[in-house]
Amino acid sequence: MTNQPYGAYDPYQDPQRAQGVWPGQQQAYEDPYADQQYTQQWQGQTWETQPPVAAAVYAPVSPAPAPAPVPRAAPEVPAAPEAPAADGSGPEYGPATLGGNSRVTDAQRARAEGRSPIIEPGIQPAVLTALLGLLLAGGAALGTYALLVPLVLLQGLTAAGWFRLNGMWPARQGIALGFLGALAADAALLVSDRSPAAILGTLGVWVLLSLVLQLRSHADPDERMYGLMATVVAAALAIAAGGYLAADASAVTVGAVAVAAGAVARALPLPTPVSVVAALLAAAGAGYAVDGPAGAALGAGAAVCALIGHRVASYDYPSRFVHFTAGVALPLAAAAPAVYVLGRLAG
Repeated sequence: MTNQPYGAYDPYQDPQRAQGVWPGQQQAYEDPYADQQYTQQWQGQTWETQPPVAAAVYAPVSPAPAPAPVPRAAPEVPAAPEAPAADGSGPEYGPATLGGNSRVTDAQRARAEGRSPIIEPGIQPAVLTALLGLLLAGGAALGTYALLVPLVLLQGLTAAGWFRLNGMWPARQGIALGFLGALAADAALLVSDRSPAAILGTLGVWVLLSLVLQLRSHADPDERMYGLMATVVAAALAIAAGGYLAADASAVTVGAVAVAAGAVARALPLPTPVSVVAALLAAAGAGYAVDGPAGAALGAGAAVCALIGHRVASYDYPSRFVHFTAGVALPLAAAAPAVYVLGRLAG
């Protein structure tokens, strides 16, 4: 730059200024990446996990044409529920509600779907019933304490199966209470020389005890009522099974053999009325084979009560656990009072 007097400098006459560069500045084309030296780049992960992008070189871009408006679809309106046809072939249920009860049992669902809530235990529980009946018959023939072993097993299965049949599980306190009532009744029978009054006395005490325990519960009133009924019935059935211990040994042998034969006949793949008749005939025949005409009458009476217990164990869409507890025990437990009463009448 030539020396000029102070104040005589004309920036527009400077050749560097004419090229667009101020004094002390380098030309822009000497370092094409100089504009990226102070550009901050994001090195972390973003929500879309994209790699860091270098600084973009902005250039004038012609504005893109605005997209054409897309017509918005009309909101779908739920179709009204179909009304049932005049001939009854249409749906039978109304529209869904928002405040319904979500605790639907398997039995209620089966009824709603048009299925039967009755499911019979089948051949395997029937075989176990027959085996337990034969153990009772053999124990009665051997003596009182030999009979006590299969009887305690029967009472435990009865208490546990009844609670699960009513949909209450786990119910350890109720099962334990019913089983303890059965043990107390057995002990009272042994102490009182097998007097039936021991069964009635124990049953009364256990009903009162169950009532006191349910009154101390903090559950809802409906749940306490269900628990009270289940506990009382489970204890009553388990205690009533002690009728085998109070009955004569010959009556126990006839009744247990008859129930065993009837349970197997009832489980045969036959129509229900036919299988019921077959079970009664099989039980009467087994009783006749053991003790003649008196045994046939006792066996038929015990089989009637056993079929009632079998029906109860099949009700309300039971589970596999119910079939192998209540389905095994209830036929024998329900037949115990008949064995005691018919044995006393025959003797």
